[in-house]
Amino acid sequence: MSAVAKNEIRRGLYLDSVRLMQIAAALKSDVPGVEEAALMIGTPANLAILAAAGLIAGGVDAGPNDLVIAVCARDADAAAAALAAARVHLERRAARPAGATYRPRTLDGALATLAGANLALISVPGAFAAAEARRALGRGLNVMLFSDNVSLADEVALKDEALAHGLLMMGPDCGTALIAGTPIGFANSIPRGPVGIVAASGTGLQEVSSLLARAASGISHGIGVGGRDLASEVGARMTLAAMAALERDPTTAHIVLVSKPPDPGVAQRVLDRAARAAKPITVCFLGAETRASYGDRRVVATLSEAAERALGRPLAAALPELRTTNGRTRICGAFVGGSLCAEAQTVLRDGGLAIGSNAPIPGTAATRSHAAGNALIDFGADEYTIGRPHPMIDPALRDGAVAALLGQSDVAVVLADIVIGFGAHPDPARALARVVAAGPRARPLVIASVCGTAGDPQGYARQVATLAEAGIAVASSNAAAARAALAALGKPG
Repeated sequence: MSAVAKNEIRRGLYLDSVRLMQIAAALKSDVPGVEEAALMIGTPANLAILAAAGLIAGGVDAGPNDLVIAVCARDADAAAAALAAARVHLERRAARPAGATYRPRTLDGALATLAGANLALISVPGAFAAAEARRALGRGLNVMLFSDNVSLADEVALKDEALAHGLLMMGPDCGTALIAGTPIGFANSIPRGPVGIVAASGTGLQEVSSLLARAASGISHGIGVGGRDLASEVGARMTLAAMAALERDPTTAHIVLVSKPPDPGVAQRVLDRAARAAKPITVCFLGAETRASYGDRRVVATLSEAAERALGRPLAAALPELRTTNGRTRICGAFVGGSLCAEAQTVLRDGGLAIGSNAPIPGTAATRSHAAGNALIDFGADEYTIGRPHPMIDPALRDGAVAALLGQSDVAVVLADIVIGFGAHPDPARALARVVAAGPRARPLVIASVCGTAGDPQGYARQVATLAEAGIAVASSNAAAARAALAALGKPG
C-alpha cells in the first residue's frame, strides 16, 4: 500500500518557525502511521519544497499569508488523524500563569516595556519578515533578521534603509550574533575581548569565537550579516558597514571576517577596504582557493587560522597518532554546521583528496550521499530540514548517517562535529557516543571536534569526555579533525 499525502490550509495564519517545527515533530512522534509532516507558510519557494518532498496532494491553493499543513502517512485514516492532531496543536493557546512576566506581542508593546532597546530580533516566516524588519528600522532599531526566504530585492532595500539611518541590518538568515557580550540565536558563552568578528556564516562565527575563548581571549562583538551579503547582488553592504563599525569601536583591536566563497568582485572590494583599515583585519573566505585567487597576506584558509592570526600565536593542537587498517580508503563526514562542513572540505581538498558534498566548495564535486568516494554531507542544508528542527537542535538524522557509515567496510574515517551553546541540543555528544558504542567492533575511525566553550550549558569538557569515553578521537578544532583524517590515511595535512 502506497503512502497517502494530505494537506490543509489555514488562511491568514502564521506562527514562529520553531513552533511549526515542534508541531511537525509531535505529529511524527505521536500519531501512529505518520511518515512525514511539515507546517510551512505557502510561499512559492515553500510549496516547491513540499512538492519535492512528496507532501503535496494535488494542487494547493495557498499564498504567502496562509499556513500549509502537509502530512504523509501509511493510509488515509492515519493522514486524517495527523491533520486533526495538527488542528489541536494550532488551536491550543498556552495560558500565562498568574504572576508571570508580561510578554508583549507587538513591536510597540516591546518598546513601551523596554524603552532603551536598540536592537530587534525578528523570527517570522519569510513572507512577513521584510515588513517587520522595515518597521523596526523605522523605529530606529538595529535588526537581526533570523528569518530566511526573504527575497534578494528586499534584502538590498532593507540594508540600504539601514545604512541611510546608520543602523545594522543583520541577515536575513542570520542565526548567530554576539553583541556587547550578549549571545543571540545559536551562539556560545564567550568572554569579552579584543577581537571583533564579522560573519556571513553562523557556525563560522561560533567556531572562531569558541577557539578564542578556549585560548583565554574573547570578542568585542560578533556581527552576523546573513549568508548572501557577499553575493554580487548585495555587494557586501552590511559586511563593509560592520567592518567600519568595529574600526570605530574602542574595544576592538583586531577584526576577523568570515564568509563562505564570495562573489570575486565583491571579495576584491572587501579586501581593498581591508587594506585601508586602521586596524588589522584577517579574512577567511571559507572554501575559496584563497591564496591562488587573492594572494593577499590578510587571507587565511580556515577558521582555526583566523583565530590564530587574531591571537597572534598558534592554537594548541594535540591528537594521538591514528592509522587506518584493513585497506579502508574513504573519508566521510556528517556535519550539523554548514561552515564546518565547508572548512573540512577545504582541508581535505588542499590535502590532495577528491571530495564530494551536497554543499560543495570550489574544487569539489556535488553529491547527495555517502555512497561512493570521499563525501562530506551538511545535514543542516535545506533538503534535510523540511518540517524538522535543524540538526544542531536535533542531531538524530545526522547521527543516523554516522551509524550507517560505521558499517561500511571501505570507510576509513568518519568526521563529525558537535556544536553546543545556547539553542543547541542539551547533550549532543551523548547522542553521538551512543551511536558509536552500538556500532560494529571493526569500524572506521571516528574523529570529532566540539565547537563550544566551558561556559556553555552543555559544558565543553563534559562533551569532550563523553566522546572520548566512547572511543571517539577528539580534535582541538574542526580543521584539526580534518587534518587528523588526512594523517590517518598517510597523507600530509
